[in-house]
Amino acid sequence: MARHKSSGFSAVRTEGALLSHAILSRAFALDKKLVGTGEAAYGFSGLTVNEAAASAYNALCSAWSVFSAVRNRENVAPDELRRATRVWVNQVFRRLDYGTMPAQSSVVAGDTEYPITHLYAQNLPIIAVACDADLDRETRTGGVKRRPHTTAQSLLNASDDYLWAFVTNGLRWRILRDDNSLSRQSLLEFDLEAIFEGQLYTEFLLFFIVCHQSRFAAVKPEEFIIEKWHAEVSAEGKRALDTLRESVKEAISQLGQGFLRHPENADLRAQLVSGSLDKQDYYRQLLRMVYRLIFLFKAEDRGLLFHPEAPLEARKLYTESYSTARLRALAIGPEPSERYADLYCQLQVIIRALSAPNGCPELGLRSLGSFLFSASSVSALDSASISNRALRNAIRSLAFTTEGGRPMPVNYRDLGSEELGSVYESLLELHPELSCDGTRFTLALAAGNERKTTGSYYTPDSLIQCLLDSALEPVAAEALRKQDPEKAILALRICDPACGSGHFLIAAAHRLAARLATVRAGGDEPGYDEYMRALRDIIGNCIYGVDINPMSVELCKVSLWMEALDPARPLSFLDHHIQCGNSLLGTTPGLMRQGIPEGAFTALNGDDKDTCAYYKARNKRELAGHLALFGRNLEPWEALGDIGTGMAQLSAIEDDTVEGIVARQAAYERTLASANYENGKLLADM
Repeated sequence: MARHKSSGFSAVRTEGALLSHAILSRAFALDKKLVGTGEAAYGFSGLTVNEAAASAYNALCSAWSVFSAVRNRENVAPDELRRATRVWVNQVFRRLDYGTMPAQSSVVAGDTEYPITHLYAQNLPIIAVACDADLDRETRTGGVKRRPHTTAQSLLNASDDYLWAFVTNGLRWRILRDDNSLSRQSLLEFDLEAIFEGQLYTEFLLFFIVCHQSRFAAVKPEEFIIEKWHAEVSAEGKRALDTLRESVKEAISQLGQGFLRHPENADLRAQLVSGSLDKQDYYRQLLRMVYRLIFLFKAEDRGLLFHPEAPLEARKLYTESYSTARLRALAIGPEPSERYADLYCQLQVIIRALSAPNGCPELGLRSLGSFLFSASSVSALDSASISNRALRNAIRSLAFTTEGGRPMPVNYRDLGSEELGSVYESLLELHPELSCDGTRFTLALAAGNERKTTGSYYTPDSLIQCLLDSALEPVAAEALRKQDPEKAILALRICDPACGSGHFLIAAAHRLAARLATVRAGGDEPGYDEYMRALRDIIGNCIYGVDINPMSVELCKVSLWMEALDPARPLSFLDHHIQCGNSLLGTTPGLMRQGIPEGAFTALNGDDKDTCAYYKARNKRELAGHLALFGRNLEPWEALGDIGTGMAQLSAIEDDTVEGIVARQAAYERTLASANYENGKLLADM
């Protein structure tokens, strides 16, 4: 699994929204506005936090030397290695003021017994394993083979008594928190090996500040200082989200105006003036550019863009010369000139590499094989130019928010479907406006915006979780009782008839993926990589969505792709699963043969009763002739043929390779071009 270092700290890794970089920075600086940062809160007498940390560091450097000598000795016995790790971990706890940590074999949550090694103050479970054990792989804990990380996380999720936990092998020290979202790992990890081998005192100081006993010293876990820091992360996230909505709007405006202003884009302006390129289509292509950037930000920050076997040289070349991380760094530097457009050319190199059949081995990039990165998705912009200044301003708007007058990076790595959905909702309220000569593009709120005209409204997470509890959980439980539970789970079909940005579908996919991964692990806690493989399989097999808004359909697919991005596999083919259409109004050939029912003319609130009565009577007179017309055998245009069989065959094509994705795309296009499909669509549209 890729390791993601928290900005500014080389030996600190964060996953999820446990403690943000902003909170870690404030804690490190002992920000007085952040609760629990004073000497009194740490319980020191006559010492500053830095002095206490320096004393602990010096003592632990000596202890590390002893521990390291045992680790590095040839043919060291496993028992001796376990003892050396135990002594070292106990030394760390002592220097963090936890005192002597008594051993604890297990705790019970619900009907399950969870093996642990320590329980501090009856409310902080700890799992400490030997230094040769991987925290994400099976190891023997309390006489049972378990994965240390998933054991601790499962305990936290199952129990109301524990909110935080430590997991360590002496080399890595992880902090976990209760997280029932069933999504990706959420953790804060300190690399103690790097800290003590590299003499990284700054990193140790942060470790000391965050993991000190006083951060977890309260009768109730809800009162832990670290819990209060976590609550501040949520408040920060809401503030950042409000800013991000405006930032996305600004980025679209910057791109839209930037392309129009560039002198080399005369053809683009001419298309917009003539109407051959509709302003709404231009807006949607700009949105796809923004989707691309957000996707790349997230994929890079999660370390998932490179091919797993990409050599170090290729990764380095990409990172230093082509990455969006480089573009984001440039975005907070001096404003570039309007004269040059080379930054967009570099960005296009990435886009074209990701859409090429073989990717770009020279940059360590694999092919993603999706419409999002194809030239046809932004046909009007693919060969256009945009100045470095306009692109830089758009990227700055997307990548940074402003707090206290300073640019703060947006945490795209942990940006979830809920945040994307909220941003998406605000975009639906906008309407593109274009000057008569095609030189000025703006976004404005309009009465007839897409949100109102398509009935598109964002569903909050609380409602989604309630719906999943009542509708999905019983079905999933039944699948687990089948003889082949893996096959039964993958045979489930979840459809959101108004999918929007995919928030509901992603939440459902996570729930099913957790069960599928557990089944594949033989009932044990699945590892993170196993879980992510299951998530991609669930999204590719079980998830369906419909929305009347084309923008929603595209964003839903982007959200699903981002959620289940797998470095070893291309993006799933979702065109046949996420469709644009009206799932509220419609009919079938069978219903059409019966004519319009009388109930359709019943007067509702606001209807004119006389008018309704007139048309009800007219419909009744005409119904006999209609039934005579449609009472015969199916007309040629009603023949649906073997569309269902064709779609089933399409889904049977493996999508683990680019070749498989291409084969699915070709099969899907053949189905769409068939007379049966055209006739069926014509009938449905009528």
